[in-house]
Amino acid sequence: MANHFKYKDQTINVGDRVLVKQIIKEDEKSRIQTFDGLVIGVKGRDINKSFTIRKIASGSVGVERIIPLASPNIDSIEVKARGKVRRGKLNYLRERIGRSALRVKDNS
Repeated sequence: MANHFKYKDQTINVGDRVLVKQIIKEDEKSRIQTFDGLVIGVKGRDINKSFTIRKIASGSVGVERIIPLASPNIDSIEVKARGKVRRGKLNYLRERIGRSALRVKDNS
């Protein structure tokens, strides 16, 4: 079971806070949409690898997005903070509410 992945010479682990910039195409226009959240899981291998990001939206609603790593729509992935976790998948965060839903130890 993988709990990290490499993207353009940077290693991203489960528990890291990341900012993913995706290219969204609407008709003939394209724009960049950001999704800021916590990596709660990585699955697959090689070309089929994907990762799950979770954030808390307005109204304390949890929003998750599964992003394939080999997607051509990913513009960039930026690590905002490193997290220190002891598990490969952070599914227990789904049952938490409020600020504690994204709270993991800092790896500083």
